[in-house]
Amino acid sequence: REMILDTLRQKYVVLTPEEWVRQNFVRYLIDGLGFPKGRTAIETGFVFQGMQCRADVLVYDGQGQALLMGECKAPEVKLKQAVFDQIGRYNTVVEATYLVVTNGLQHYCCKIDRKKNTYTFLDSVPKYDEL
Repeated sequence: REMILDTLRQKYVVLTPEEWVRQNFVRYLIDGLGFPKGRTAIETGFVFQGMQCRADVLVYDGQGQALLMGECKAPEVKLKQAVFDQIGRYNTVVEATYLVVTNGLQHYCCKIDRKKNTYTFLDSVPKYDEL
């Protein structure tokens, strides 16, 4: 099996189609949008309704709070409602302000407003210094 070096986890992982999307999305966040490498994590575990789950990508703010959560799917996976439902459920625990869903070909980003209990889809993922 082909392997790829995950520079955040400092280990080689199997290069699946989803992993390809995850690695490229993280590189885009760090290299393209200025997200700090030290505040970016891959496959962070958490408990949701008694089950162990993992967020594909989590970015934290300076106080260690989740700022952005990303859900990555393989390029052939259509980004249907179930994918948005999944990240929405996960975010009831994680409480990130920004959610991103991507399959490497399509990307959706939304900002959560907890005070108003609303969300707004954005045209693109903002740069880190704009968050």
